[in-house]
Amino acid sequence: MYQAPYFKSDGSPGDEVPLPELLFDGVVNEAVLHQVVTAYMANQRQGSVSRKNRSAAVGGSRKPWRQKGTGRARQGTIRAVQWRGGGLAFPPMPKSWRVRVPKRVRALARRSAFNSRAEAGRIAVIEGFDFDAPKTRRLVELLETIDVPGKFLLLTHGVNKDLYLSGRNLPGVRVLPFGGESPYDLVWSGTVIIEEGALAEVSAEAPERGES
Repeated sequence: MYQAPYFKSDGSPGDEVPLPELLFDGVVNEAVLHQVVTAYMANQRQGSVSRKNRSAAVGGSRKPWRQKGTGRARQGTIRAVQWRGGGLAFPPMPKSWRVRVPKRVRALARRSAFNSRAEAGRIAVIEGFDFDAPKTRRLVELLETIDVPGKFLLLTHGVNKDLYLSGRNLPGVRVLPFGGESPYDLVWSGTVIIEEGALAEVSAEAPERGES
């Protein structure tokens, strides 16, 4: 069973706490993790880039000069690719880069990402993010007090709008509700800080799944 450092709401350290085995089962499937992260990055592509080929370029319906007798190379249209203002040869066209990944594969990749961070000692648990208003300076001070390495992924118990507004302008800080993170977010982060209440719900789900 993995252990994680524990911090109170003000950032002061406490005793280490065990991480729920339902999520932190020790399995790291690197192949599946790579597949899901690659698919996630592909799905972020808009695929909206577009350029005109010679048939889409306006004008050029008439031959610029007659076929023979001018001493110049024969030309059929001023919108051919070799002319200034002509269309492009093999231009990029709009397309979908969407990659579908099965739900169970995504779930395995998520657990693998969590286990990878736990093995490296990059999981921390916090008592709670006690923010009643957006305060970026207060969040910076909290993270400096906790003093853990790397970029920060803060996973809250439910949606925490005040915390999100406090961290959205900070480079290297992402705030997401627990369960809304992707394997890419976990791989991106240096340290994952999870709110205690979110892990408590994971632990409560274990007996229910075992009975079914």
